[in-house]
Amino acid sequence: MCELCSSKAAAMVKMPPSNHSHSVAVVKKDLRKITLSDLQAFMAACGQPAFRAKQIHEWLWKKSVTDIAAMTNLPLSLREQLAAQFEVRPVSIAQQQTSHDGTIKLGLRLHDQHLVEGVLIPTETRMTACVSSQVGCSLTCKFCATGYMERVRNLDAAEIYDQVVIIDRLAKQRYQKPLTNIVYMGMGEPLLNYANVLESIRLITSPAGLGWSPKRITVSTAGIAKMIRKLGDDKVKFNLALSLHAANDQKRNQIMPINESNSLVALRDALKYFYAQTKGEITFEYIVFYKFNDTLQDAEELYRFTKHVPVKVNIIEYNPISEAQYANTDPATLDKFAAYLAERGVVVNIRRSRGKDIDAACGQLAIRNQSQLEA
Repeated sequence: MCELCSSKAAAMVKMPPSNHSHSVAVVKKDLRKITLSDLQAFMAACGQPAFRAKQIHEWLWKKSVTDIAAMTNLPLSLREQLAAQFEVRPVSIAQQQTSHDGTIKLGLRLHDQHLVEGVLIPTETRMTACVSSQVGCSLTCKFCATGYMERVRNLDAAEIYDQVVIIDRLAKQRYQKPLTNIVYMGMGEPLLNYANVLESIRLITSPAGLGWSPKRITVSTAGIAKMIRKLGDDKVKFNLALSLHAANDQKRNQIMPINESNSLVALRDALKYFYAQTKGEITFEYIVFYKFNDTLQDAEELYRFTKHVPVKVNIIEYNPISEAQYANTDPATLDKFAAYLAERGVVVNIRRSRGKDIDAACGQLAIRNQSQLEA
């Protein structure tokens, strides 16, 4: 490596302190956290043509390659230089479970050994990836298994991107179909990992990345009003889903403590702002709990809340967890609830649970078998 290249490389990596100057080891930097412009500067410092940076970027984000040695259109000497200074830290599959309905849940291991879960949900018309955005969750929604975990850290953009790549490969292998949709509805609150979530979506939708349409991506939030407004300011193109579950502050406070600082009035105003800025599709997610939020009065309150912005409502079956005592409402009550909304012109879908038998359904994601995953 030339002297200039060595100098530039040293500036791009952290050097740990050592009492022995002759045995200082290089701490490799994550190649996927280097911007394209920094890569171009690195190539220039190494005496390489600028287009090499674009080639590396394409290997990483268009071809999803995680092995520097596999970047075969780069000169061997450059691959060796890169491997000496950088590494790629891919997500790997630690465990895989398949439901009787074909849903597949993955325990995914991160480079620091933390674990998250991702889900492939196959239907006749769709192949959907449900991805996580945090290790654990800082919110404490009473009906959600992840809410009973601590938030350890945010996922970086590459770790979210990897989940999509892994689940897409699985869909092709198992069902001979590629993914059609991505939902940020796994572990964590996406809007509390705002920058990484948006960067992951940029990588997934960019022509220089996976080339997805943002209209096939939905980000679900428990309701962080100021961040919903920020989505509007950023003119995002993906779809937004609000986990509502009660259109009554008193009830919502009981099951979703975040509502105490993000009231329905605050959410209403934020949603109106988001829609005015983006004209993006908004969905309300509503779990109908037995004798809690399943009356026609509850349906009327939900109906009133839908009048603020154009929305559709997904009514979701509750999936019991051991930590909570809530139960799913009975089918007749659920049907009456949905009919009440539909009769008033609300677009309503009843979402049946998928993967419930392997704890892969909505609200059930949590790392329950840590010892088994670590085995």
